[in-house]
Amino acid sequence: MNTLKTFVLMVFLTVFFIFVGSLIGGKQGATIALILALGMNFFAYFFSHKIVLSMYRAKEVTEAEAPELYSMVRRLTQRAGLPMPKVYIIESEQPNAFATGRSPKHGVVAVTTGIMRILSREELEGVIGHELAHIKHRDILISTVAATIAGAISYLAQMAMWASIFGRNDDEEGGHPIVALLMMIIAPIIAMIIQLAISRAREYAADEGGAKIAGNPLYLANALRKLHYASQAIPMEANPGTAHLFIVNPLSGRNLMKLLSTHPPIEERIERLEAMAKGY
Repeated sequence: MNTLKTFVLMVFLTVFFIFVGSLIGGKQGATIALILALGMNFFAYFFSHKIVLSMYRAKEVTEAEAPELYSMVRRLTQRAGLPMPKVYIIESEQPNAFATGRSPKHGVVAVTTGIMRILSREELEGVIGHELAHIKHRDILISTVAATIAGAISYLAQMAMWASIFGRNDDEEGGHPIVALLMMIIAPIIAMIIQLAISRAREYAADEGGAKIAGNPLYLANALRKLHYASQAIPMEANPGTAHLFIVNPLSGRNLMKLLSTHPPIEERIERLEAMAKGY
């Protein structure tokens, strides 16, 4: 169901992008924005994981350097039927984790030092399973494409703003100026809401997939409960643009509206996992 929801939202976001382009900048505006989006996608596909890891000063570790963590990732990776990802550790007191990489062959699992201190072995297995599910579902690619299209829509809105400042010819192709002005304001907001909905749908799917990989949904449910409270108590210098990558929102200590959150409510995630556990 979450996969179908993601597909529908992606299609709607793409169609909305083309629609906004035709309203604000005509065919030429939509074409320019599409070319820009493809270029951004290409860059993000190959380099975004390196940027994120560098941003948080993540250090790659070997089995000799982190034997317990490495063996846990390897065991769960084999259970998931995935290639062994690279393992990184982030020096941060806030317990958190994320996965990145453009494909399963280039997967990366990163955990903070805080998460290894606060969680039990079973709870950490639930978290690692969640991150491996993201890699298996290719969620990093999906979220990157969604973010890029949303960014291109925002670029179209900026084009409309400059066009309104410098004026346009009467014979220039495009829609009604009032409609274009309205879309210039609301289009980026709609695109962002759709992008966040895609992110939340992928979190639910990763929770379910991660619970299966770990072997017990309660491992992840208990971990999420601890991580939720700890992330509010322990601050983390996180970039809002990367918040969607983490298993719990690293910015959740701030008063974010649920509508604008990159993650589903923790309570709902735990309830789904506990309901899932009843079938085990």
